Amino acid sequence: MTGKDSLKVEQQSLEVEYKKTGIKPSDIAALRRWLKTQPHLPEKLITDLDLILVYFCCYESSEVSKQVLDLHYTLKTLFTNLFHNRVVDEKMIKTLNIVLAVPLPIRSFDNHHVIYHKLIDCDSKNFIFSDVIRAVLMMMDLKQFEEGTWPGFIILIDLNGVTLGHIAKLDLLTVQQLLYYLQEAMLVRLKGLHFMNAPSYVDKLLMVIKPFMKKELMNTLCIHQVGSKTLEKVIPIEALPKDAGGQYKTFEEAKNYVIEKALANKDFFENENKKRVIESLRPGKPKTITDIFGGVEGSFKKLEID
Repeated sequence: MTGKDSLKVEQQSLEVEYKKTGIKPSDIAALRRWLKTQPHLPEKLITDLDLILVYFCCYESSEVSKQVLDLHYTLKTLFTNLFHNRVVDEKMIKTLNIVLAVPLPIRSFDNHHVIYHKLIDCDSKNFIFSDVIRAVLMMMDLKQFEEGTWPGFIILIDLNGVTLGHIAKLDLLTVQQLLYYLQEAMLVRLKGLHFMNAPSYVDKLLMVIKPFMKKELMNTLCIHQVGSKTLEKVIPIEALPKDAGGQYKTFEEAKNYVIEKALANKDFFENENKKRVIESLRPGKPKTITDIFGGVEGSFKKLEID
């Protein structure tokens, strides 16, 4: 690798996206015209690629696209612990040394894009859940900027090394915000949530996340027990990192690659940070977290696990 420049990401070409998706430029132009009537949204910063991502993940419904587009940027503004001031700094690099979030080089058997997640520092003292989610979502946005739309998207979480100590550190506010964003406003066609190497106490983890999962997401949830062969029906096993039984990079190589990529694309996040809603300009009344969650925010305490 020749320094950081080789890892600098270019925006996916619109021409490629139009060809790949069958979306017409006129569809995107119509969405743009609507966007210009929404003074609270960052219209000048929202790119045509952003609009393609929205339109594609909403199965080319312009009405649903408008709602999701508004909600996407609204949540990125209101969910400050996940999206405020996203920068590639020491704290983020420290987090990327704790958790690996790497796109796999081979798609699933259904041609879905798979991102593999795994703790590489398994000391629960170093695990800060909101920092992990912030970093993972940052790298996800960068990947979409580079690759554009995916036919479908699978989240694969390797639970090897996850202890009850980690599960006890899942703060419910972050869990609630993450799952709401994932299900309602992330610009992907989410096709699966898979946990591999599930330990005997995986039920404790499910107890934390299930209250925030809609039926559609529950239907995509798959638990692969330690030693089971069920994951082989979903993805080619060689797609996994070497340390997880595949033929991709080692954890260390994959981690270094992700960190170098983050460092090479600091300016992407500087620009992304500006794509936020100005609530005082919203037609009608400004939106708050209470409008979204009905006043339950702030009442969550750390979860007690027996």
